[in-house]
Amino acid sequence: MSRPSKPYAVISSENKAHRTKRELKQREEGEKALISGVALKEHDNVKKNLIAHKEFKRLSDIFKRIEKNDAVYEGVINRYCLIFAECMEFEEKREKFYQQICDFEENSGAAMEKGELTQGEYYKIQMQMQKTLIDIDKQVQTKRKMLLDIEKENVMTIAAALRSIPKKEEPKNNALLKALNDG
Repeated sequence: MSRPSKPYAVISSENKAHRTKRELKQREEGEKALISGVALKEHDNVKKNLIAHKEFKRLSDIFKRIEKNDAVYEGVINRYCLIFAECMEFEEKREKFYQQICDFEENSGAAMEKGELTQGEYYKIQMQMQKTLIDIDKQVQTKRKMLLDIEKENVMTIAAALRSIPKKEEPKNNALLKALNDG
């Protein structure tokens, strides 16, 4: 598969393109047709979530710098920020739960000596806690996979949009061929 064509801004800044002015103009117009001209807007549920809000601001700034701060990407960026926040929250829960397991293991010896906890109860509780930790880990991994998928798709969408712009000027109609085909 060939490399995607360069955006107009890159081509024009290089000043060494082998394209005609007409081709460059067509490329610039094609790129402009792919954007709405409306800036990204943060959804209310993203604004309410502190982590998601912070991530939205970070991404919005990045998109402004690369001149892709367009409403076309608004839905996916807002969803990404919410999933990012959920992932962070699950990771915090996982860490707290891991600490609880460590505390339980540390304090269970004294409880067994006092007769407050039998060895069977200890293993049962420990097994339940580890199962819960594994379930939380699975949820974190699912969220991370969603984030990665959105990141890939978002980049691929931008690249696909750039690829959809023709690299070369469309050929003019040949009057002789047109006359032969019509006749």
